[in-house]
Amino acid sequence: MLTLRNTPNLAGIEISGDYLDLDTLYLALHTIVGDEGEYGDYEGARLRVLGICYELRHAIQGDREVEFVPNGMDADRMKFLELITPEKNVYYKCQVYYPEALFVTVALNDFIRLYAKKHAKTAPFPLLDKRIQWDASIATVRLFQSLVVNCVKEVVTEASFKRMMNLMHKGYPWVDGYASQYVDLLNIRYLNIGGREERAKTLSTIVKRMVEQGKEYRQIEEEVRAMAREHGCSVEDISLVEDYPDVEW
Repeated sequence: MLTLRNTPNLAGIEISGDYLDLDTLYLALHTIVGDEGEYGDYEGARLRVLGICYELRHAIQGDREVEFVPNGMDADRMKFLELITPEKNVYYKCQVYYPEALFVTVALNDFIRLYAKKHAKTAPFPLLDKRIQWDASIATVRLFQSLVVNCVKEVVTEASFKRMMNLMHKGYPWVDGYASQYVDLLNIRYLNIGGREERAKTLSTIVKRMVEQGKEYRQIEEEVRAMAREHGCSVEDISLVEDYPDVEW
């Protein structure tokens, strides 16, 4: 079963599951965000989603962490079934920074709509198309989003949670042309906060700054676009100068 948990120090969210759980999520995310350049100015957000895919793939390959989870089997059941089997399953794990997870969760709303528009037969409401309502990739991605939201709900106050949900469902399109380098800034700033409780208190503010794209965001966006023009490259090729701190998840 796909499982998401808050990490002990609230640096991020842990994603865990067996091979099929993580592989299914990996393929669904890849499917929803489409091919390189397919959705134009959404490429920055697409790369952020693929960053999670990268972690999932390495987790499946055993490059991250594993844990052993009880599977309900015991000596009595093995005797009854005349089988000898393990009593635990192997679950693979990886972690995602909290601001990163929140950004991807909101960005996926845009990608689901783009994916639905591409594949639905009815218009102008492709998400109501029966083929889309039963689409397995969308269902898997929605499950992932709901699990992220459940993690948030566990650590913030009820008032903060309501504010965050209102912000995370605000407007469409949202990540069209988004300067995703700003997410790096929010990641670094968040990770430099000491203590689980202090981090929990800042989550609402992080979502607000991320979604409302205020003065600080616009400054980052202008600098990134100017740098891209100067070097004759795409905006996605520009990296933030600041380094990530060491993380105790």
